[in-house]
Amino acid sequence: MQAGRILYAVHEGTYVLKLEGEVRVPLCASLDVFLDRMFKDDRLQGVFIDLSSSSMIDSTTLGLLAKISVFLQKHAKDKAVILSTQPDVTRVLRSMGFEQVFMLMENAASAVGQGLSEVPEVSTSESEMMNKVIDAHRTLMAMNEQNVKTFSNLVEALEQGHGPCHQSH
Repeated sequence: MQAGRILYAVHEGTYVLKLEGEVRVPLCASLDVFLDRMFKDDRLQGVFIDLSSSSMIDSTTLGLLAKISVFLQKHAKDKAVILSTQPDVTRVLRSMGFEQVFMLMENAASAVGQGLSEVPEVSTSESEMMNKVIDAHRTLMAMNEQNVKTFSNLVEALEQGHGPCHQSH
């Protein structure tokens, strides 16, 4: 298992996020805090998400990425671009309906590599993390009816304090 990490850069209002390895729940608090800061940046013009080095992304992370789309739509910005060259990751993105709310690129070489900084790690309590997991899945569910069917039981179980902390898809 390749440990995940999240890198970023900002260039003239465009935020670049590069997710590497297996990106799972433990990184989500850091990503969520980073996204909240990004959303407060008045210079934010667009977002490019590079998943070409990601081997696996869990559903909580997908929910946080969906949050980017929701924000950009609400603020009349262009769709975020996702570069996904890994067939398994691309299949999951498509199954969640990401091609409807993001511009999905599958065949480009990664142009991202130099000048990236790691998203600062944030520690969070178990209950705060659980709330982030639930919110992320609610965002996924808002994307389409299939996601409602996929995640409603999980969200219900998490809200009742039962079930796993995350679900991989």
